[in-house]
Amino acid sequence: MADTIIRTEFAATSAEVQGNGAAMTAYLAAQENKSLLRFLTCGSVDDGKSTLIGRLLYDAKTLFEDQISQLHQDSRNHGTAGDDIDFALLVDGLEAEREQGITIDVAYRFFATPKRRFIVADTPGHLQYTRNMVTGASTADLAIVLVDARKGLLEQTRRHSFIASLLGIRHIVLAVNKIDLAGYDEAVFNRIVQDYQSFAKGLGFSTIQAIPLSARFGDNIRTPSQNMRWYKGPTLLDWLETIAPETGQLKQDAEAPFRFPVQYVNRPHADFRGFAGTVASGQISVGDPVIVARSGVSAAIRYIVTADGELETARTGQAVTLVLEEERDISRGDMLAHPQSRPQVSDRLAATLVWFSDDPLRAGRQYWLRSQTDQVSVTINALNHRIDIENTETQFAQLPADQLQMNEIGQASLQLSAPLAFDPYGQNRATGSFILIDRLTNATVAAGLIDHSLRKASHIHLQAAKVTVAERAAQKHQKPALLWFTGLSGSGKSAIATILEQRLHLAGKHTFILDGDNLRHGLNSDLGFSVQDRSENIRRVAEASRLMLDAGLIVLVSVISPLAGDRALGRRLAGDNDFIEIFVDTPIEVCEARDVKGLYAKARAGEIENFTGLDAPYERPKTPELHLNGQSHSAEDLADKIEKYLNQRGIIHSFVDEGWSI
Repeated sequence: MADTIIRTEFAATSAEVQGNGAAMTAYLAAQENKSLLRFLTCGSVDDGKSTLIGRLLYDAKTLFEDQISQLHQDSRNHGTAGDDIDFALLVDGLEAEREQGITIDVAYRFFATPKRRFIVADTPGHLQYTRNMVTGASTADLAIVLVDARKGLLEQTRRHSFIASLLGIRHIVLAVNKIDLAGYDEAVFNRIVQDYQSFAKGLGFSTIQAIPLSARFGDNIRTPSQNMRWYKGPTLLDWLETIAPETGQLKQDAEAPFRFPVQYVNRPHADFRGFAGTVASGQISVGDPVIVARSGVSAAIRYIVTADGELETARTGQAVTLVLEEERDISRGDMLAHPQSRPQVSDRLAATLVWFSDDPLRAGRQYWLRSQTDQVSVTINALNHRIDIENTETQFAQLPADQLQMNEIGQASLQLSAPLAFDPYGQNRATGSFILIDRLTNATVAAGLIDHSLRKASHIHLQAAKVTVAERAAQKHQKPALLWFTGLSGSGKSAIATILEQRLHLAGKHTFILDGDNLRHGLNSDLGFSVQDRSENIRRVAEASRLMLDAGLIVLVSVISPLAGDRALGRRLAGDNDFIEIFVDTPIEVCEARDVKGLYAKARAGEIENFTGLDAPYERPKTPELHLNGQSHSAEDLADKIEKYLNQRGIIHSFVDEGWSI
């Protein structure tokens, strides 16, 4: 009897658990099927952004009883709302934020209603934290721009709205907050709405929904306010629940062309080689063709591997490892794309910059450019203009400028040390954005949005060759190498390179020398000596050197190349071939005493500007393969040293066709 009762109770309990389990499964499935909207709150300081989010979380009934109890206690200890709940404390989590009553960092919160899921970013309003607002806006679909009803539009209102427009946000909620402190006056609301609509005409927003509200007291947050019967529009939560989900960034990314930045080459053993990363946009399936954006090499997808097993299809946002049908030379920083919808590839870009650093941006400075696909050295060739946000009479005017101060926005021309695969930001957020990093401090100094390539033929892609570099070199019975001579004018680098080339030629080697002066009579005859022209000069030399390496030659380059970033471009373009940086270190006093070309005398007389070593810098190589003393040794002796080094490296020894062996 007892056994029967136990079995009966167990069966009943199991049925209840199964029923609850089924209900939980159905609930989770319903949550997954809800659309997701990412939005941020922005505007000027003390407009009530954190209070608004706290009220949204409270009115959406997403808080537990213990959270509400803790909120009451925190409001008594840290609150600024008197005896009322201070909803801002729900998102102002840093101690410094609570002490000062301000938002410093970006606070993200998740909540859901029966109709939709939300991720909201609370961004700071203070001018010095503009970078944090940029971070929050970079993934948002909609922006709630708060305006204090008593103050109207402020400088940060305009700045944050402009940044939201730059970052591709097309839906704005103009939240006229603290309307209770303005007596719930309809005229005040209408004046602010008219001012904002006039201001935002050129920003390209698809929708601007203005809502009068009081975040502190909940007016027009979830339920219509009885204090503003004159307002006939939606409440804030109603609008957030009904704004069209098909405009969301996730859907835009999903419908964009396939982009897969390679973050890691996964090779746990000799029989497996996969390329790990996150699908930035689009989707890819087993069997689909892909192409390496920069090299033009194509392949097909064999497997799509994850920690949970293999997939047939990978979509936007999924972290996967792609295994190809064929072995291909692909490394970190490459981007895989669909052959019929390839990204642009260029090393010269026009980009809009939001400047973060106390140290202003000036043309000629070098930084690291870090994108989702790669990190390269970049030179600011020119600051094209600064965008005027503060002056309401000339809003968004493009003003001439020679520098950008902190939190200013402008467009610059960038020279990269290597080509970058990208899409313009307006077409793809993931592959069209980057940050600039100070090379000395590693501080992030700017956020960048790529506008377009400055190369006229950035839509032209590389055609993969059938004859390899190794095959061309084998035909010549030698190993290609790039010997890069650098040093001041008069250091002796050209004399050494000329002697060395003659010796290599007599030894039966196939060589070619690229001398800076000779190139400026032909290939680079259109260039001057500005920072931009100097970088372009070296870029052309490096590109010509790469072509000669592909032909299997030993290439000798003799150019001053004063900037380390420009020399790094030559090293990078050399690829798998030997790159030998040869620093001919001759004191400037000795170079000037020689002055074999009379250039120092002309520079001293003011006839030549931007002369390296006098009024233009020379960045000494830190770790060259060869460091030669150009003062105490003859050109012949230094050529002997280089020849000995090349023998030790196996470059001019007897050559065997297979695998560069000696």
